[in-house]
Amino acid sequence: MNVMDRMTAPVYQQLKEKGREKLAEMYTRCFRSTWDTTLQRADGTVFLVTGDISAMWLRDSSAQVYHYLPHANEIPEVADAIEQMLRRQFMYISIDPYANAFNKEANGNKLHHDRTNWTAEQKEWIWERKYEIDSLCYPIRLAHGFWKETGNAAWCDETFLKAVDAILTLWETEQHHCEKSPYTFERIVDCPPSDTLVNGGKGAPVAYTGMTWSGFRPSDDACQYGYLIPANFFARHALEQLKELIAALAPDAALEARIAKLHEEIEEGLRKYAVVHHETFGDVYAYEVDGMGHYNLMDDANVPSLLSLPYLGCLSADDPVYQNTRKMLLSRANPYYYEGTAAKGIGSPHTPENFVWPISLCIQGLTAQDGEEIRKLADMLENLDAGTFLMHEGVNVNDTADFTRPWFAWANSIFSEFVEKAIPCL
Repeated sequence: MNVMDRMTAPVYQQLKEKGREKLAEMYTRCFRSTWDTTLQRADGTVFLVTGDISAMWLRDSSAQVYHYLPHANEIPEVADAIEQMLRRQFMYISIDPYANAFNKEANGNKLHHDRTNWTAEQKEWIWERKYEIDSLCYPIRLAHGFWKETGNAAWCDETFLKAVDAILTLWETEQHHCEKSPYTFERIVDCPPSDTLVNGGKGAPVAYTGMTWSGFRPSDDACQYGYLIPANFFARHALEQLKELIAALAPDAALEARIAKLHEEIEEGLRKYAVVHHETFGDVYAYEVDGMGHYNLMDDANVPSLLSLPYLGCLSADDPVYQNTRKMLLSRANPYYYEGTAAKGIGSPHTPENFVWPISLCIQGLTAQDGEEIRKLADMLENLDAGTFLMHEGVNVNDTADFTRPWFAWANSIFSEFVEKAIPCL
């Protein structure tokens, strides 16, 4: 029995016994997708494409392998692949912590030739340089989870510590974005407004809050207001995980104090600015704020989202403000919530109107506390594959044959996570 068969066989059999043959086949194909189609060996490390885009995103690559973590302690091939991918991720961060997507080699490949303040070396390695907080959170989350699962800390070396310093320096700098940040980004070809930053590439003005600024959302769309609340929750939690890693694997009192200070400042910013009052739903979490009184009430399908905060470990699903926010997000009060004859759920301004994302449906299920809600989501997702037995980026809520991105590994991976949770409810 090969590596993938060993990992998928127990869940496949449970689903078959419940009479869910199609779901069993979808689970197996989705679970295998990253391993079978996106993983490439390169220079003693692992490079993961997102699927139909040939670059490696720090966010996507971390999420693509997260469902393999529970097996890493038992299957050496899996542990080796994750360790080698972590090495590559921290190498990339050391090259440029502002970048979101990288090339396999320093070959100068680009999505677009954008105007940004990169060096000659960075320009060769970087596929795209849209700065997103979550790009730095995800490798920390993966490293922490991998260490907890396996005890493997071989990736914790000088490159990792260099990356940690780069992450902290960036987040500290971006607490004072308007005054101290060197980062600018402008797409110099005709493009939607969401593909570039206003104000000469600096983004809309923000005031100091203690939180750290982000140019773009995890959708790779520009932030309307620079303090992205779910991303700051994710950063706060990543700092908790990072402090635990440093204390256990590379003790350094000064570094731990630096992490703790940044954590405290971001937490204070979230306390002061993250919650706003909605006339229907009560106190809810804003999606974005600017520290000057402006806020954005919405959610995007991409993770980190407000809906995903319990899934990421950022807060409890019982948090009363989260519960209010969840009700708001899964309603027409969220401008990117869509309902149709085939599906209902959260989509994204990144894709057309009335397209719901399987990722957001999986997140809804992974954060749900009601078994009936989980079962209905499993049934819905089972019918959104358009006969491919795989997940896609966005799907038309009225026509499942109308979808974006036929090969999108992150969606397949998180679907596997959701199905494993859903089994008792089926």
